[in-house]
Amino acid sequence: GHCRLLCKPSALAQHLVRSLGRSAALRGGRWPWPRWPQLQMLWQLLQPPEPEPVVARELLQLPDAGVVALDWLVGPWGAAGGGGGVSSPVLLLIPNAAGKVTGGLLQLGLRALERGFIPVIFNRRGHNGCPLITPRLQPFGDPGDLREAVTYLRCRHPSASLLAVSEGSGSGLLLAYLGESGSSSRLAAAACLSPIFRGRDWFEAGMPWLYEWPLLLHLKQGLSRYVGALAEVVDMDRLLGSRSLRELEETLFCRSRSRPTSWECYWERNEPLRDADEAAVPVLCLCSADDPVRGPPAQSLPRELFRSSPYFFLLLTPHGGHCGFPRRRPGRCWAHEAVLEYFRAMAEFLRTEERRKGLPRPR
Repeated sequence: GHCRLLCKPSALAQHLVRSLGRSAALRGGRWPWPRWPQLQMLWQLLQPPEPEPVVARELLQLPDAGVVALDWLVGPWGAAGGGGGVSSPVLLLIPNAAGKVTGGLLQLGLRALERGFIPVIFNRRGHNGCPLITPRLQPFGDPGDLREAVTYLRCRHPSASLLAVSEGSGSGLLLAYLGESGSSSRLAAAACLSPIFRGRDWFEAGMPWLYEWPLLLHLKQGLSRYVGALAEVVDMDRLLGSRSLRELEETLFCRSRSRPTSWECYWERNEPLRDADEAAVPVLCLCSADDPVRGPPAQSLPRELFRSSPYFFLLLTPHGGHCGFPRRRPGRCWAHEAVLEYFRAMAEFLRTEERRKGLPRPR
């Protein structure tokens, strides 16, 4: 279609160009009003998944006694799921930084389940009904909790390929994890839908009120459940009175009573791409040029990263909004099909390379 793949030339890049070029996901059946990115975003956010998924929750205790939640999608078919076997690939789904599990993310999980994946949603501390056991939340780009979850998934499914996909601002967590972990990430491949690459710039620039205010209210509603637990470390009156996402983030993590820090120091430790040069896992970033949340492409897209790193691939489309990418049925979001095709192409490429080099599959 009108998509462009920006990347460093390599054998893997050529394979992806051929695979995505053959994919029906990138051809035809597009949204009838491509010039309305806000409407495209709302369409995906407000549409419930079809069919309604069945989720089995598992709580994972962390070394500091905190808890994150893993929601396994077992489909609308009951506990039997969609037929994923022992060695079926595990797909880790990471919601946005506010912890909002959108209908689009659930729809992607259902599509993956139908194709033999084992999808599981990662919920941060205190997000999406996950209990807040300790008075500590997860900063924007701190991958510590995600690392524990990945280690657990690897132990539970030792023979399966482990993949990850993030949505919107949740990509900051996945990108930080890939950079900080390097070749020890335990992931075979990753994908980011409408990622936020520059966290500090994004918070300081602000977003359209149509997106920022609902997100801010969603965060405040979740935090209000833990007023007693957080009062000893955070000024809750100031927190719940925040009028922007930046003010809330700064109050929560920079003005804490236990470990205060400056806004500059906070982002030195939490920028998503701070260790991008160390990433050693192929990452497909699917972005729209008219994304109203990320900001103008010239300032918000790190094109040089995609030109210089052999692991980062930018699939850029002129229209699609933020995590929207709508199309006429079947399948509401063509980006979901593109991501699943990318994972299939990656697995095919790795198998071919193993046969060519005579390498044994990792245990």
